[in-house]
Amino acid sequence: MKNLGWVVAVISILFTIIVGGFALANLENVGRMLRVVYLIENDYLDEVPVSTLIDGATEGIVNSLGDPYSKYMDAEENREFTQQIEGRFGGVGIILSLKDPSKLVVLRPIKDTPAARAGLQTGDVIVKIDDVDATAIDSDKAVSLMRGEPGTEVTLVVYRESVGKNITVSLTREHISVPTVEALPLPGDPSIAYIGISQFSTNTANELKEAFTSMEISKYKGVILDLRYNHGGELESAVGVTSYFVQPGPVVYIVDKQGNNYTMHSEGNYLGMPLVVLVNEESASASEIVAGAIKDRGTGTLVGAKTFGKGIVQTIYQLDSGTSVKLTTAKYLTPNKVDIHKKGIEPDLEVKLNEGEEATLSPVNTNFDTQLKEAVKVLQEKIQ
Repeated sequence: MKNLGWVVAVISILFTIIVGGFALANLENVGRMLRVVYLIENDYLDEVPVSTLIDGATEGIVNSLGDPYSKYMDAEENREFTQQIEGRFGGVGIILSLKDPSKLVVLRPIKDTPAARAGLQTGDVIVKIDDVDATAIDSDKAVSLMRGEPGTEVTLVVYRESVGKNITVSLTREHISVPTVEALPLPGDPSIAYIGISQFSTNTANELKEAFTSMEISKYKGVILDLRYNHGGELESAVGVTSYFVQPGPVVYIVDKQGNNYTMHSEGNYLGMPLVVLVNEESASASEIVAGAIKDRGTGTLVGAKTFGKGIVQTIYQLDSGTSVKLTTAKYLTPNKVDIHKKGIEPDLEVKLNEGEEATLSPVNTNFDTQLKEAVKVLQEKIQ
């Protein structure tokens, strides 16, 4: 009976491979896999649960793709990912930068979270999470380690370049509910509506709708849409947001492996107001869908820096035992059928921040950063 679990697992894997239609061409590889299973079961020193082998094999298959956006998620990772998309999770409130994947750089702490209250700053480099060397893990693993049950503690060691040393902070996890839309009259010019979107969760389009209603958007003369440092998120949500900024028509084309083309359209909520969109090198994925549609449809002016360039779509496939696999399944094209993957979107007006200058996100006064100043100038010219 000792080998029964292994046999069932291996037969299941083999059946899946055969059904996939490539067993005959890969019998040697399948034999190698069976040989390894046999050796582990009979000769490996420690007992290994079948679930561990299956998890490891599945993760290895996905990792072999060499695609940083495709990932096998165990039950815990899958749960955390779902919470992130829904905009609620237990954690400390840190958003990591995409700019340098070799380091865990704090993009910004979320307002009113443990990380913000502890004084973590943009640019801090996370070098240790509890007892784990954070310089040797990827961002997904780091996020998983920092999240957890509210009330539990996690200790971070961060390197802060401005002081040239490591800083240790102990944080107590909390329920993090992240509002993704911030809408306010622009300080210094209340005729302009400033709309900042930090990510695209499943509720972002509804948040935007509620914001427009509460601020009575029709009273404003123009809109600044700030998508800087927005790493993307949920595709349908991005299309819903775009519907307020382009006329009815195509927002994005989705092209799959077989060349099938699926068009996603705006929903007929177009505001028809003068518009400027702020983007930078960390505006990625879903935020590029919004920016690309606005640029191609000619309904607004893009100001800032070239975007990140992630023009591919991931699909989540739920597996057994609460696990899932996230696979790159398609690419997207802008309304003019432009492929922006690894290329990014060039702004209509390139404006870079000065060295050491931080972006003014959700401004509380008129001390605007260089890009926002230029966006205001462009929009005021449109309004006149």
